[in-house]
Amino acid sequence: MNTDQVKGALKEVAGKVQEKTGEVINSPEQQAKGAAKQVEGNVQKNYGDAKEAIKDAAK
Repeated sequence: MNTDQVKGALKEVAGKVQEKTGEVINSPEQQAKGAAKQVEGNVQKNYGDAKEAIKDAAK
């Protein structure tokens, strides 16, 4: 596991929390920011997964 995988997973969780908080306080802006953060985290996690796959294939 590399740092991109960890940071990406944490961003996804933070985005989910932010999105749910936006729902609770009725803030579409916070919901959108949370959804965007989830996407960003997912992309970073996938990048980390790809790096690991390349590293493993090189062995």
